[in-house]
Amino acid sequence: MTRVVTSKNGVPIRLTSERWAHIVEEHCELAGMREEVLETVRDPVQILFGDYGELLALREVEPNKFLVAVYRELETDGFLIRAFLTRRIAALSRRSQVWPR
Repeated sequence: MTRVVTSKNGVPIRLTSERWAHIVEEHCELAGMREEVLETVRDPVQILFGDYGELLALREVEPNKFLVAVYRELETDGFLIRAFLTRRIAALSRRSQVWPR
């Protein structure tokens, strides 16, 4: 099953069941958090630039612990690449901020 949410830039972002299975395989702590990952893309607290054209949407899930959803926007749509939980917000804060401006 493919789920689609709209990013802050108005671009539909896809998350397929196959991609979700790969994400959970790499980060088992995300099992059961598919909706939270999609919500992070749809309504993040911050969006940062990645190293290769991807975007990183952040959402705090508990004090000092963030869910990061990594996705790419193309002209007419986009797709989720990966997601992970982190407490290393200082490392992420070195990146350029896309949103809010």
